[in-house]
Amino acid sequence: MLTSLSIAVRLWASLVTGLLSTLALAQGVSVTDSWVRATVAGQQATGAFMKLTASQALRLVQAGSPVAGLVEIHEMRMDKDVMRMSAIPGLDLPAGRSVELKPGGYHVMLMQLKQQIKDGETVPITLTFQAPDGRKETLEVKALARMLSQPSKHGH
Repeated sequence: MLTSLSIAVRLWASLVTGLLSTLALAQGVSVTDSWVRATVAGQQATGAFMKLTASQALRLVQAGSPVAGLVEIHEMRMDKDVMRMSAIPGLDLPAGRSVELKPGGYHVMLMQLKQQIKDGETVPITLTFQAPDGRKETLEVKALARMLSQPSKHGH
């Protein structure tokens, strides 16, 4: 027979377990070297780049930013002798291995820009990750805008 104390303990344990699993997912991704290519006036699209390292297997499934009307995860690949860029539904992040989003490879594409992205500005980007069990969690990234020719500034 369950007493009110044992019911309370079970509810508390269930709540703590759920909270810890959510925190593990939210804190399970390290983002380094995040940056966005600065634009010129009137430019409608740019790319965001970074290194993602997940402590557990995850999938980057969505991205968003208030500076863009449309944000997609993209890949660039050679198709015969032509470089092609296309949206992909997600990007797998193997546990413990760094995945680099870089020019000429995987990246986050910011389109329908609402403003010029100026060198030195900070661009907020929200990344959504999905765990193998279907749970989703978001992570806010502050990416520094810079010209392509500038050296990378390490850190987050």
